[in-house]
Amino acid sequence: MNVALTTLILPAGEAATAAAARALGQGGLVAFPTETVYGLGADATNAAAIARLYQAKGRPAFNPLISHVGDLAHARTIGRFDETALKLAHAFWPGPLTLVLPKTADCAVAELATAGLETIAIRIPSHPVARAILDAFGKPVVAPSANLSGHVSPTTAAHVKSDLEDRIDLIVDGGPVEVGVESTIIGCFEAPMLLRPGGLPREAIEHVLGRRLMQAPADAESDSGQPLAPGMLASHYAPRTRVRLNAERVEPGEALLAFGPPVAGAEHAAAVMNLSGRGDLSEAATNLFGYLRALDTRAARNIAVMPIPNRGLGEAINDRLRRAAVGRE
Repeated sequence: MNVALTTLILPAGEAATAAAARALGQGGLVAFPTETVYGLGADATNAAAIARLYQAKGRPAFNPLISHVGDLAHARTIGRFDETALKLAHAFWPGPLTLVLPKTADCAVAELATAGLETIAIRIPSHPVARAILDAFGKPVVAPSANLSGHVSPTTAAHVKSDLEDRIDLIVDGGPVEVGVESTIIGCFEAPMLLRPGGLPREAIEHVLGRRLMQAPADAESDSGQPLAPGMLASHYAPRTRVRLNAERVEPGEALLAFGPPVAGAEHAAAVMNLSGRGDLSEAATNLFGYLRALDTRAARNIAVMPIPNRGLGEAINDRLRRAAVGRE
């Protein structure tokens, strides 16, 4: 059973950064913005703090976590970088890219964070609030999305408060995030593999590498049956209301998540939110989780989602929508 806490909410700034570093050092849980979504941070070297994080989120302990660090030198103390990994790190860090690498022999990150795998997921975020907290704390921070496990990811501090108030110690409010979907995850194995599409489009990565990425199956697992990376569970990012994908019209009692000009029947929908009226995929990614949360509060039978082009950031948007719909279509 979770012990009820009084969650402190502070606006981003020097006082919030100091409070966040202090809380992390004491084994506390701190939510803060990254450029992708709000993360729930814990000291990656403290197994007891990580156990608290799993409990607060209701997250399966076999689902590995991403370790966030402030710079490449720090990243190289916990993960082994080959030529491909270094090329990607130099091209896209800081930013919305996570690399899955073999752990170093003296990796300080707790086994609980890596779910016992021989690999570790690492990211250097670009958001100034996240970077300030990482610099002040000085150790790796695991930071999965700051929401109840499987629920829609948070893109504002209010979303975090809705899910996790009285379960965590501190929320640092840095305003709405910029990207709106989680980081892209690349497995740096014998050949680089796309494990999860995200805020960095596949095309940009392939351009830097000069080759196509291998595609991991949606449910790719390790030999022990664990996900190879975060965000790969079949059902994830889900609202409570059932999601119906690729809707060509709105049925009675449905809410509509539109993209571009709304489909037939929209005028009778329980509610309509348009990810991007002009069909802009970057705008759609930024709005995705916030709009799913908003529609989830309406008295609707289903959330009907219009088709999204599967190019650029559309690949990440469609990945999240498919996982949101599993078991709910």
